[in-house]
Amino acid sequence: MNLDPSEDEAIEKTSENRTAACQDPDSKPAVKKKRKQPTECFLNQPEEKQESTVKAKKRKKKKISDVLQKSAPKPGVPADLQNLLTQHFGENRSIIELEELQLSDSCFLPANDLTHSFSSYLKEICPKWAKLRRSHKEKKSVVMLVLCSSALRSLELIKSMTAFKGDCRVLKLFAKHIKIKEQMNMLEKGVFHIGVGTPGRVKALVEQDALCLNSTKYMILDWNWRDQKLRRMVDIPEIKKETIDLLEKSIIKLCRDGSVKLGLF
Repeated sequence: MNLDPSEDEAIEKTSENRTAACQDPDSKPAVKKKRKQPTECFLNQPEEKQESTVKAKKRKKKKISDVLQKSAPKPGVPADLQNLLTQHFGENRSIIELEELQLSDSCFLPANDLTHSFSSYLKEICPKWAKLRRSHKEKKSVVMLVLCSSALRSLELIKSMTAFKGDCRVLKLFAKHIKIKEQMNMLEKGVFHIGVGTPGRVKALVEQDALCLNSTKYMILDWNWRDQKLRRMVDIPEIKKETIDLLEKSIIKLCRDGSVKLGLF
């Protein structure tokens, strides 16, 4: 049977179209590409890992309170204060200058063994307090100076020394709610036996000649007490600096001369 050439061409085109439809790779691979999402999964995972790594690093960062919490409380000893001064001035002072900051053990009062209340500690280091209190008549001075980290702690110490102080006069020497001029006027007009306050305010009063240390016999540092963050007064940068400044400019010389004794409560 002979077919017309035009019919032959039509049959060939139909068969070609069927073959192309069966072998056309464009339709199914296109669907596969749309369903594939490996790139999105790969990009999301590193971000999540990175965030968790950052959080882990933040958690691992140690605070001073974490370190102190693991360390057992130890009573302060003279060597602790000497090490504090050496570390602070070691890089900027000569050997001769560092020697001038050294204090012998005879400059220190017995250290608190962590069993004392404040009153019992003061009674131990100053058994003749009643006599000293009666003989003290000088204005602008105190017989005993107590330094601590805050105004609140100053008030706590003043309350806790009731059994020791008797009827002597105690002056608050901190900045919170008390102007320095008010303290200067009180020192100039009255006689006080004990001063309790912060190193910054005491240093300011000494620098302005409002507080004279020539009559001071005892300097007590509230060394062992820790605040809510477990910091001692020497663990707080600002308090530490002011304490060291006061010691360097005024107290160390008096201790070396034998007129002042240092106590670490």
